[in-house]
Amino acid sequence: MTSPNRRRLITGLAATPAVLAAPAVHAQERIRWRMATSWPKNLPGPGVAAAHIARRVGELTGGRFEIQLFAAGEIVPALQVLDAVGNGTVEMGHSAAFFWQGKNPATNFFTTIPFGPDPVEHLAWLERGGGQALWDELYRPFGAKPLVAGNTGPSMAGWFKREVNSLADIRGLKLRVQGLGAELWQRLGALPVAIAPGDLLISLSSGVIDAAEFLGPVNDLPLGLYKPAPFYYAPGFNKPNGTAEALVHLSAWEKIPGEFRAVLEAVCSEAHARGLTEAQAENSGALVDLVGQHQVQLRRFSPEIINSARKHAQELVQDLATRSPLGTRILASLDAAREKGKTWRRVSFSSALAMQE
Repeated sequence: MTSPNRRRLITGLAATPAVLAAPAVHAQERIRWRMATSWPKNLPGPGVAAAHIARRVGELTGGRFEIQLFAAGEIVPALQVLDAVGNGTVEMGHSAAFFWQGKNPATNFFTTIPFGPDPVEHLAWLERGGGQALWDELYRPFGAKPLVAGNTGPSMAGWFKREVNSLADIRGLKLRVQGLGAELWQRLGALPVAIAPGDLLISLSSGVIDAAEFLGPVNDLPLGLYKPAPFYYAPGFNKPNGTAEALVHLSAWEKIPGEFRAVLEAVCSEAHARGLTEAQAENSGALVDLVGQHQVQLRRFSPEIINSARKHAQELVQDLATRSPLGTRILASLDAAREKGKTWRRVSFSSALAMQE
């Protein structure tokens, strides 16, 4: 486990016994929340993370703080979770920040950006580089407090019904893609479509879309996307990271006892670390199953496509930063954190990976 993740997890878990052992001013207080999510029930990765949070909070508070979990569509649709949290329909949500780019494009920075930071870089920025404070500031007008609460790791580029060998093959392609990646693919010539995860299979099968990106093999396998779209492409340049978020209604966050806030923060940290280890451990096995049992055909984008995507991504991210003063500050903060860590990353992580090739 990487040091930023390890520190966050250890800090969170170390705090838990202290929380439970502290004098309980609110010992008899019982709180029950509802948590709406953007995921099908028990979806590997984010769905499992949301379920873990709900379960562990109850366990660590002896049932005094209960969170009832709801899958996408049970209370509100997947893409309305932030609104439901902000207006108090539910006290809590579990989702991904890039779903909210229609509210503010800068939300993309808190899930992923094309050719952007990987999970280690992203968490280091949030925890050590000022990212969390900027995230709080961004979400305050939405009426929500965001917390890091899971990570699916780097993603695959997606499932395609036909091979994509050149930029010409991308033109007019109807592709389900989220976040800033949608604008990137549009600049490459595709036609991005926003579709909730639970609707991807039927959309591919019915011809509503020609291709779909989601997460990684362990998340994609149970959705059955390989059935109508057998070509599985890498690298996932539009989504090199997969940070998930817990959302808490601001008033509810401020009202709960401090020990309950500490438990929730610790459990969300735990879910984040577990998400990364799950992604690392399970994706390889799921990929073997996809190729061996379901005849999925792995493909890699050509240098022509990757080079064009990188050029457009640089322009796109800079353009994003000019859309709001806060967006400019967020990108400046992220760039500074990445620049500061670049030399160490080159001589440590990159060198270690190169030795394994």
